Amino acid sequence: QVQLVESGGGLVQAGGSLRLSCAASGRTFSNYRMGWFRQAPGKEREFVAVISRSGGSTYYADSVKGRFTISRDNAKNTVYLQMNSLKPEDTAVYYCAATNLFSRGSLADFHSWGQGTRVTVSS
Repeated sequence: QVQLVESGGGLVQAGGSLRLSCAASGRTFSNYRMGWFRQAPGKEREFVAVISRSGGSTYYADSVKGRFTISRDNAKNTVYLQMNSLKPEDTAVYYCAATNLFSRGSLADFHSWGQGTRVTVSS
């Protein structure tokens, strides 16, 4: 298993930006497809974005497409989520996760999860 630690969350006004980071340890990071998910209060955890092992392929939820960018640095064992034009409905705890599978974001495909970082967007 790979261990994951998210950081970068916080409070931001609507229209602002944040960059989340997820540092991995324990296994070869480049072996894993990485994803970001989020869970808003009272709602189920949902897919946000996923990136391939090399970083050459990405896939986004429609709700964040054009505003969020997922990227990774395999030399630093880190995956990022750049969030621009934030909206109050983006408020959630954001989790990164790892999978050995070719996944486009099904939660069940991901076997390693971080503890989450909270993002609050004020209107």
